[in-house]
Amino acid sequence: MDAVPSHSSMSLPVATGGWRDRLAAQIDRWSTSPGLHRWAVASSLTRWLVRRRSARLFACMAGFVHTQVLLACVRLRLLETLSEAPRTLDELAHLTGLQAASLQRLLDSAVAMGLMDRRSRGRYGLGSLGAPVATHAGIREMVEHNATLYEDLRDPLALLRDPNQAQMHTYWPYTPHQQREGASADSFGRYSALMSTSQRFVIDELLAAYPFVDHQRVLDIGGGMGGWVGALAQRHPHLQCTLFDLPPVAQLAREQLDRQGLGERITTHGGSFITDPLPRGADLVTLVRVAHDHDDATVLQLLRAIHDSLPLAGALVLAEPMANAEGQSPIDPYFHFYLMAMGSGRLRTPQALSELMAQAGFTHIELAPNPMPLHAQVLVGRKSRAQGALSHASGNVTP
Repeated sequence: MDAVPSHSSMSLPVATGGWRDRLAAQIDRWSTSPGLHRWAVASSLTRWLVRRRSARLFACMAGFVHTQVLLACVRLRLLETLSEAPRTLDELAHLTGLQAASLQRLLDSAVAMGLMDRRSRGRYGLGSLGAPVATHAGIREMVEHNATLYEDLRDPLALLRDPNQAQMHTYWPYTPHQQREGASADSFGRYSALMSTSQRFVIDELLAAYPFVDHQRVLDIGGGMGGWVGALAQRHPHLQCTLFDLPPVAQLAREQLDRQGLGERITTHGGSFITDPLPRGADLVTLVRVAHDHDDATVLQLLRAIHDSLPLAGALVLAEPMANAEGQSPIDPYFHFYLMAMGSGRLRTPQALSELMAQAGFTHIELAPNPMPLHAQVLVGRKSRAQGALSHASGNVTP
């Protein structure tokens, strides 16, 4: 009997394409040539390119250390401490209870990463990248939350072979795993609080990306504890808003919005967009960081329900992190693996989301300009008036 070839010895057929593929193949040969590498290092014209590529590769190899340096700084509250005043190594060792020799390795690593910088008289101060971490509790909470993801990625091949063994999916009460096993009562408050504190950047970007002044009533689906819809109502006092989320979350939102004095302008509605009808009457629906948590079939079902709930010329604003179509974003790997460990959803390109919106019936779909598309990009789609004209002509007038 012939032996089955191993993966390393199997010869796969090489597909031949156009000139772009041939050029890419030639570049592959050049970039893997030891002789060309030696020449590029020796040449003053190309040495910078080799150095930059080597530095980027080393950053990929050392990335796991960077995440743990950041996590240690957060757990020791070092960045918050330095935001009050620069401190010496001995002062920080006394505050943290760590030996100075060990702590210095952490501090110097934080300096190299831009989290801290060195000040006069041997003191450490807050660095440019450490400032937002010290300022925003949401960033610190996400860093701490990501420790679970680090554990799930300890053996990446095990996660790829069986995503169901990940611990991250136990955190989210609406994932398929939690729906089967039954989510604990406190899990709704836990994840809602995390989303509320981490949503601030998305809120600011979304408020700047779309003219909400053109609308009267807004339905926010999957709105959590009301951070987004509350900020929207405060920025645009003319809006009447409704928040729709799972009943335990909607109750938490009700309490939060009442404390903010927004109870009269924002109503809350408990339900599941998978099994329950959506509230009607809004001329704008917002979907913020929701679609990427679900599979295509669920997202398409939701988009169709949104389309049906809107009046003619009504709009949908969909905001969430989106994949780079060219695959060159350093942010994409995080969301690809986070959503896999979470056990639900996937990261999509704007084109993929636009196609789902079009299948649901939306027209005039466009990517809204966004001054800071790091945390979310914004797609806008409308329910065309032409659809109403077609329905009227066929005798099916939309109520």
